[in-house]
Amino acid sequence: MKNLKDKVAVITGGNSGIGYATAKVLSENNARVIITGRRKEAVEKAASELNVSSLLADQSQLSDIERLVLEVKNQYGKVDILLINAGVTKFALIALTTESVFDEIMNVNFRGAYFTLSKFIPILNENASVVFLSSTSATISPQGASVYAASKAAINAVVKIAALELAPRSIRVNAVSPGPIATEIMNKIGLDNTLEKQLMDGIPLSRLGKPDEVADLITYLSSDSASFITGSNFLIDGGQSV
Repeated sequence: MKNLKDKVAVITGGNSGIGYATAKVLSENNARVIITGRRKEAVEKAASELNVSSLLADQSQLSDIERLVLEVKNQYGKVDILLINAGVTKFALIALTTESVFDEIMNVNFRGAYFTLSKFIPILNENASVVFLSSTSATISPQGASVYAASKAAINAVVKIAALELAPRSIRVNAVSPGPIATEIMNKIGLDNTLEKQLMDGIPLSRLGKPDEVADLITYLSSDSASFITGSNFLIDGGQSV
């Protein structure tokens, strides 16, 4: 992987899970990393642990996104790496999905992600890399995840169009779609021994993924080593979607 020294990297939702792991790897490769989050204490604690910078932002709020872009521009100028990672995961059968749950998921996972890209475009450097965190849910159609899967499928469509629109500036846009990864989200959705066994039965490699495995892939896509890759969606799921 080619050196990322002094590359400016912004990671939304970087205070935990895959965002946190990616911030760590990018920082270890000498990038200048800024993580964002909507919980002040959590994002500042993560930034201190990682020895990176932090900015407070709720990616579901357009005003927060616009303020974030302005703060990054004023402090760092241009951005070389943008990981659009912030997201929420909630499950319910279609017949039981409420309007509030639908809006919450779409506002963060799709609307927020879409306008994060849109508002950052003017301050992206030539040859910058944008990576969206998508999900294998958009591919395998899990029951109970209709809104979540739809939000990620929408992201996958945007990735291809953004790759075409930004190609004249040599800006690359890709998606990374993890399967089940051992992060705190798993605890939030109630991972127990029964659910874990069900997940294992559907994963040929018979284990959960690790956040740093996803982070390594994102870091590669963010580097000049991946300079001929754009408009692609990379599944990292232990074979779950095969």
